[in-house]
Amino acid sequence: MSHPSVPSSALDPRALSDFRALAGRIDGNGPRYTSYPTADRFHTGLDAAGYHAALAACRDNAPAPLSLYLHIPFCENICYYCGCNKIITRDHGRSARYVSYLGREMALVAAQLGGRRQVMQSHWGGGTPTFLNPDEMRRVMASLHEHFELLPDGEHSIEIDPRRVDHARMALLAELGFNRVSLGVQDFDPEVQQAIHRVQPFEETRAVVDASRELGFRSVSIDLIYGLPHQTTARFAATIDRVLTLRPDRLSVYSYAHLPHVFKPQRRIDETALPPAGEKLDILVSTIERLTAAGYVYIGMDHFALPDDDLAIAQREGRLQRNFQGYSTHAGYDQLGLGISAIGAVAGRYVQNARTLDDYYGALDAGRLPVIRGFAMTTDDHLRKEIIGALMCNGVLDIAGVEARHGVDFAATFAAELEDLDRLALDGLVRREPGSIEVTPLGRLLVRRVAMVFDRYLREDAARAAERVPELANDGSQVIRLVPKAKYSRVV
Repeated sequence: MSHPSVPSSALDPRALSDFRALAGRIDGNGPRYTSYPTADRFHTGLDAAGYHAALAACRDNAPAPLSLYLHIPFCENICYYCGCNKIITRDHGRSARYVSYLGREMALVAAQLGGRRQVMQSHWGGGTPTFLNPDEMRRVMASLHEHFELLPDGEHSIEIDPRRVDHARMALLAELGFNRVSLGVQDFDPEVQQAIHRVQPFEETRAVVDASRELGFRSVSIDLIYGLPHQTTARFAATIDRVLTLRPDRLSVYSYAHLPHVFKPQRRIDETALPPAGEKLDILVSTIERLTAAGYVYIGMDHFALPDDDLAIAQREGRLQRNFQGYSTHAGYDQLGLGISAIGAVAGRYVQNARTLDDYYGALDAGRLPVIRGFAMTTDDHLRKEIIGALMCNGVLDIAGVEARHGVDFAATFAAELEDLDRLALDGLVRREPGSIEVTPLGRLLVRRVAMVFDRYLREDAARAAERVPELANDGSQVIRLVPKAKYSRVV
């Protein structure tokens, strides 16, 4: 049986024009689907014992390689927009202690796995991983090598604050085995930088990019944020111009979500300086136009890559995947999460570590893995995760393949979902062909809206949120009609 081909990744002007018209009506807030089920579904019913069971299943699946995320929470200064789990300090006594406890956690996890397992993908995030001084970084890497085998041909990346590194530090990262770096930039406009408390001269960033290339890193990625105070289409275009002179291999352009009731540092941002919704949409559309015109491939959501980058190649070949780090070429492995608040995905279970240092240290002092919550996936979850991943990553779903792998009648199982897809098809987001569902170029710009159709938990939320609306029957008596609230209103 032939399989549906991977749709073209090209974006045409018509798709962007239609996106501009549709986005305000149907995009809304929704999950980014770095996992399914999403992290807001995690619960305290899955604890360290559940993680032990997951690691035992992973051990039995040896010798499949692993993915690994390591969280370094420390930052010297606060960025007002940031929603990450972080600790603002300049005290390296705190980070030195943290490094010791990371080693303890690695030892506990490795013991459950039965020895040194191979790691194909590793990523240090934060916080600011480069907050660690050289000795601390060497200690963390030594612990990793003691308990795991980091494959030399794997992807090993680290997030960098260009204000906190120099050529010598970049040389150390290369020596330690990192081969990909991700640079936080957000915006080069001085007024925007002042408003978000992150002053970062362009020359500092360029020096780090130049050092990365000189030292032979395989990939340089730059992170930007749109929707920040004082940003306009013209101002952000100037930032894009400067970024293009650096020619990073990958770009992430994230939408700023202003949630000061959730993230206290955002209360220092002047809400009146935030771009209105129409301007924010114009910034995004203009950015997509400029990056694609400059030769970047639109991977999906907020990711762009040069055509010869591994992400773009994986998308063309239908191998693209997605995990907690976003789009990836190695997301299919069990993923370990190390450090406070880190999330792992092991043997069909999601696990998340304690969010505070005290809770993290307390668990490890007691000889326990510091898990506080998680989620055990059901058969239905696995099915829907595969569907959502196929649509978000490669833009096409092979229905016959899904039916064969999961033993389901797709049309019967997803009758309600297919009705919703037909409505999205009228807006031009998807095409339903015999045996396949294909995301159009326009749909790729709104791909999470397509994916949300298959999210059973959002459907259940919508049903529970149905409100009882009184109205009069023909005889004048009161009757009750159930009217569902707007679907997919959850902010994730």
